[in-house]
Amino acid sequence: MTQRLYIDVHVVQTVPPANLNRDDQGNPKEAIYGGVRRSRVSSQAWKRASRQHFDAQAAEPDRATRTKRITNELTTRISRNTGLDRDDAIRIAAALLAQLGLSQGKKAGDTAYLLFYGNAQLDAVAALVTDRAADLAALDEKALTEAVKDLPVAESFKTGHPVGVALFGRMVADIPKLNVDAAVQVAHAISTHETQLEFDYFTAVDDQNEQDETGAGMIGTIGFNSATLYRYATVGFAQLTDNLGGDTEAALGALDRFVDSFALSAPAGYQNSFAHRTRPSLVAVVVRTDQPVNLVSAFEEPVAAEAGIQANSARRLAEEHITATQVWGDTPLYGAASHTFTTREPRTKATAETLTQAFGEPVTFADLRAALRARITTALGEQA
Repeated sequence: MTQRLYIDVHVVQTVPPANLNRDDQGNPKEAIYGGVRRSRVSSQAWKRASRQHFDAQAAEPDRATRTKRITNELTTRISRNTGLDRDDAIRIAAALLAQLGLSQGKKAGDTAYLLFYGNAQLDAVAALVTDRAADLAALDEKALTEAVKDLPVAESFKTGHPVGVALFGRMVADIPKLNVDAAVQVAHAISTHETQLEFDYFTAVDDQNEQDETGAGMIGTIGFNSATLYRYATVGFAQLTDNLGGDTEAALGALDRFVDSFALSAPAGYQNSFAHRTRPSLVAVVVRTDQPVNLVSAFEEPVAAEAGIQANSARRLAEEHITATQVWGDTPLYGAASHTFTTREPRTKATAETLTQAFGEPVTFADLRAALRARITTALGEQA
């Protein structure tokens, strides 16, 4: 398999007044780009939203968990599998995980940092002691540690990665052998135009106020902004396949799930206050054999603050793709786009035509995903 097969995902999405991803002051994150202030959503926030989206559609064993409370999670599994009381189960869980050499956190039973693992991987660790749990529980601490020291605990975390770990990787500073190189890189989403921070001043009325009582039971403010965002991610297919044990079909499935979830997910910050869930106006995929290419330079000069920001942003993106391909001569292996712009509308005709020039005739999102999978499969066959 070639080591140079990358799938770039470009998204243009308009979000109404919202606070998707807050900073340390509770306001929407921002960045200066092109000399002006932009709305920003961190890559970590959208990666988590994507992971939650595809995990929600998967069976429990196929999901990934990121937690400091791995000892508690393993204890629950051992107790459930064997019928041991929790005190005995936690002793066995602690002895098993002690093999990993994880730094301990301030709270008893917690690790010092979040550990990202597959639920099936932890199930496999619990299964190592299912048939002998009662005997292990009868041992003292020294004998218990000796009895489990040769069990393949670390090996259980090195194979059978769920989609989340295979895509986003795992970093364990204390135990390099458990590290998994990420197959996905995600950029911070930024607005294609200048934005202004605004504040919603709100009051809450006490429903039990007496008639002669006035004023609010609570007052406060929430920072927000609205923006048309450019979002970008890239998937290294070779790394993804390697993370999934060389299983090409599993990698194709993981790629499809990522494209679906990255396009349709959204961070949940203040969602009850703003109901900010929108769909993208453009999703474009580009398969490259040279290197990933982020097209954010299309927006170094901010889009003018006038009607049609999302159409102008999509057209800018398409123009940047066309120009980059012409200048560098690195024609992608494949490109396709789903978008909401039509040549029937005068306001969007130029945008639709430029998008067709850049990515071909528009297709439905379902067809985009199916065609992407088919094209990757063909490319792999040609490289075999």
